[in-house]
Amino acid sequence: MKKSKFSESQIVAILKEGEAGIPVTQILRQHGISQATYYVWKSRYGGASVAELKRLKELEAENARLKRMYADLALENAAIKDVLSRKL
Repeated sequence: MKKSKFSESQIVAILKEGEAGIPVTQILRQHGISQATYYVWKSRYGGASVAELKRLKELEAENARLKRMYADLALENAAIKDVLSRKL
């Protein structure tokens, strides 16, 4: 997937310009983005603040770490059960 040339904080700032009453066409021209991109951003980041987005990223990273931890423990548990069932 292509990486955006705008950071999440920049995207939020662009969307805030639209909420402030600046015409969308002017925002698109000023920042060099397409109308589709603007409305995708608006649906994804609309109403969010920079602090909320930062917290969301932290939670996603923690969630990924916990999922990996669970997968490791589940695999270890299955291996132990397999060894124990062979001995009996």
